[in-house]
Amino acid sequence: MNHYIKNSAIDKVFVLISRAYILFFAAVCFLPLLFVISGSITDESSIMQDGFRLIPGKISFKAYNLAFDMPETIFRAYGVSIIVTLVGTIFSLFMISMTAYVLHNKAFKYRNAFALYFYLTTIFGGGLVPWYILIVRYFHLKDNMLALILPGLFNVLYMIIIRSFLNTVPYSLNESAKIDGAGEFRIYAQIILPLSKPALASMGLFVALSYWNDFLNALLFIENKNLFPLQFYLYNILRKVQAVQELAGVSGTAFSLPLSEMPNESLKMAMSIITVLPVMALYPFLQKYFIKGIMIGAVKG
Repeated sequence: MNHYIKNSAIDKVFVLISRAYILFFAAVCFLPLLFVISGSITDESSIMQDGFRLIPGKISFKAYNLAFDMPETIFRAYGVSIIVTLVGTIFSLFMISMTAYVLHNKAFKYRNAFALYFYLTTIFGGGLVPWYILIVRYFHLKDNMLALILPGLFNVLYMIIIRSFLNTVPYSLNESAKIDGAGEFRIYAQIILPLSKPALASMGLFVALSYWNDFLNALLFIENKNLFPLQFYLYNILRKVQAVQELAGVSGTAFSLPLSEMPNESLKMAMSIITVLPVMALYPFLQKYFIKGIMIGAVKG
């Protein structure tokens, strides 16, 4: 009885210490976000004088006013980013999971050779110039929304992870379905995909984040302002603000704020908040699948 009580007390102490450590670690991770929020609503002069502080010295919303100076433009940029992220993520997961299923299928004779070929593409690449020529000259995707989707449609690393996940699924399910007369695509659609929800959700989050945060494709392939995604639109605003601040003899600006009130550091913080809010709103719905997918991959390889 005393031994049980002793063990129970030790367990309670361990639980308390673990919870305290987790709370401390969570606070440390949350502090940078608080600094970003605080910096985004801090007056530029206060930042220049006192630096970034957890509690704003002088509150100002000039950075947000500048970012939303033309509301229809930024909401159009939001729309482009949302469409690109949704369409790109859906089709990317479809292609990645289907490729992983084919390379997982023991009935495919050359699956190891193709897996090696895919792996080699992660080591060797042609570089930026051949890639640009391929997209523009051969695919003719200049000033086209597909130029924001197709280059990131397939990720070999995510395919390898999903293939590793599929190796944990008993292959007898495939064989039983074939005996019942199911074809390969039906097996993929009705058996493999439902069982792969944790892996697809976790990889889907990474794919969606890569599409949402991408501005390089817009920088290279997009000149039509109506097709600017959010990241590239905000990048252009920041670039213009910095250029105006560097030109001391300029007589006017492209924005409603005068030159002396142009934010720079606070604008960077505001841009981070504007872009991260949709991701923060989406993550709680995918959290359980994300954690489960990561744990399965870690335990079962």
